[in-house]
Amino acid sequence: MTFRELEIAEPILKAICEKGYEKPTPIQEKGIPVALGGGDMLGIAQTGTGKTATFAIPILQHLLADRSKENCLETQGNKGHLVKRRAIKALILTPTRELAIQIGENITDYGKYTGIKYAIIFGGVKQGPQTDQLQAGVDILVATPGRLLDLIRQGYVDLSSITHFVLDEADRMLDMGFIHDIKRILPKLPVKRQTLFFSATMPPAISSLSRSILKNPRRVEVTPVSSIVETIEQYLYYVEKQEKKDLLIKLLAEKEEASSVLVFSRTKHGADKIARILCKAGIGSEAIHGNKSQNARQKALSNFKSHKTRVLIATDIAARGIDVNQLETVINYDLPDVPETYVHRIGRTGRAGNSGKAYTFCSQDERPMLKDIQKLTGRVLRPLNAGIGEMSGL
Repeated sequence: MTFRELEIAEPILKAICEKGYEKPTPIQEKGIPVALGGGDMLGIAQTGTGKTATFAIPILQHLLADRSKENCLETQGNKGHLVKRRAIKALILTPTRELAIQIGENITDYGKYTGIKYAIIFGGVKQGPQTDQLQAGVDILVATPGRLLDLIRQGYVDLSSITHFVLDEADRMLDMGFIHDIKRILPKLPVKRQTLFFSATMPPAISSLSRSILKNPRRVEVTPVSSIVETIEQYLYYVEKQEKKDLLIKLLAEKEEASSVLVFSRTKHGADKIARILCKAGIGSEAIHGNKSQNARQKALSNFKSHKTRVLIATDIAARGIDVNQLETVINYDLPDVPETYVHRIGRTGRAGNSGKAYTFCSQDERPMLKDIQKLTGRVLRPLNAGIGEMSGL
């Protein structure tokens, strides 16, 4: 199955291809046709399975098809005059700022040729830039519950034209105490709408909520994260930050048979620094991240796929389009802030029945992140090391 076979509109398909994606993930393959059909959907899937695209792509496609219609609201301008602005047609509710930003990045990636506008609103920052965007008019609104209610109260957000509603990470909403906020938002939505409801688990309160807001939904479920990580050999090194570079050089030297190694850095600056260190050590490497031009990223990826470059250092966002056959090794130079990202990272190796190995470097201040990862995967990572000289298990 390819994205083209999912009957995705050409402007969106073009953007997907430019990101380097060819085949949908299981949740995308099952869920995109359901969402494109216009009915309600209950999606059971973890973060890191590609579920954001499962709702973002169909929403973009529906809005693209509706653009010929008059999608405007009359509102009061600064001088009291009635002005027309785009009506919000899609609302995506998500529990955290980080997830909201991630969803926004997906909409940017897939919607770049559609002309569809979106805004992200979340608390903890000044609302001015957010309300400026809203007053300019947007088609899609990505929001956290608290800030959304604030801006509804202030008159900046009107949900009366919503045709598509997404509730993302419903179980995390429950854990974070947002269910009451959601129940206050729901009556403000039109009764006639498409609702896409996503949750990793279905505790009783979430099952009850889903039944109250979904109409004859199709249920789409994918393999839990824990079973994905079981197919990959995972190794852990406890190492102080300043010693990570030496451990990386040593590891790559001892793993010469690994022709393709993907190294993850948490920051763009870090990715560049690692590339410089490896090049100085005589190890062919390139870095890709958001500050690199599209041409530079494509060239680095092409060199990596053709094995001209042995090591590719990437940030999580830049790595999204990477799909390399027979990628043998992933190294987490830095641990990710979001535990699900760990699964997304290591899932790039061991595909299509091939063997895969993942090595994680954990410094003292990253121990809490490691704990979160182990809780998510249900698997305790056993440390291999003591010092750099002890590389048993490689």
